[in-house]
Amino acid sequence: MVDWEARWHDALYAPGGFFARGEKPARHFRTSPLVGPELAEALLVLLAGVDAALGRPERLDFVDMGAGGGELAADVRASATGDLARRLRVTAVDVGPARTLPGVAWVREPPAVVTGLLVGHEWLDAVPCPVVVGPSDDPWLRTWWPLGDGDRAEVGAPRDAAWADAVGRVRGAALAVDYGHLLADRAAGRYRAGTLAGYRDGRRVEPVFDGSCDITAHVALDACAAAAGGDWVLVSQRDALGALGITPTGPEVPGGDPMAWLEATARDGRVAELRATGGLGDFGWLLHATAGVRTADLLPPLPGWRP
Repeated sequence: MVDWEARWHDALYAPGGFFARGEKPARHFRTSPLVGPELAEALLVLLAGVDAALGRPERLDFVDMGAGGGELAADVRASATGDLARRLRVTAVDVGPARTLPGVAWVREPPAVVTGLLVGHEWLDAVPCPVVVGPSDDPWLRTWWPLGDGDRAEVGAPRDAAWADAVGRVRGAALAVDYGHLLADRAAGRYRAGTLAGYRDGRRVEPVFDGSCDITAHVALDACAAAAGGDWVLVSQRDALGALGITPTGPEVPGGDPMAWLEATARDGRVAELRATGGLGDFGWLLHATAGVRTADLLPPLPGWRP
């Protein structure tokens, strides 16, 4: 019997594995932090809400779980201003070789306590898990992904445990941003072949466990939410960014400055990509609030996420 989880883990994280040797995700697939600084700007708005709810502590953390090339952590550090920037401590967590980024601490394990905002951006999809062909009596599958004969699925229990552990470290808020699926669609047979995939050099490829490609699978975000419990919301990236002020500028630029127009047009293009239906805008944002912070303090009421 194939131990999918162990092979997946070794392909990514064992010595010489895809991430362990320091592969930058930017080389292999496009993701929101690579589009531009707008995602970091939105997360700083979210962090400011956490900061206010916590009473503006002297040290405020931003922790980037599964930091990859460190682009998101670096953008958050560079985009922070004022008193928040003075108190801000940015930490990138990744198993790959440490990268030197201004104002960013690079560590292999998350801090025991995070006072502020922890973000797992496309982190959970790279947490290895068992792959099962049904039917199966696995308890996680019975609850979260009922299988028919010959159906294949990824058992999300390791992701649930990883996310619950991350949320448990936080005083403030924890945010998972990922592509994923919901129980209703899984039970309806939308994912009969599972979602395991490989990525190499900008192309989707057959997942092979030799360390040559990223191996990933969609995340059961509803199961992760239940595992961590507490106060949480699950919304789309498209809606969350809009609520945090990341919206198009429009064609009119005050003063008619052509350079300002060019900059605004470029920004609008980036915002459109981040919020695109059928693309990055469909990502799920799973937000948990802890330590007296409320999700209602951070985001207005939004429609629930649908992949």
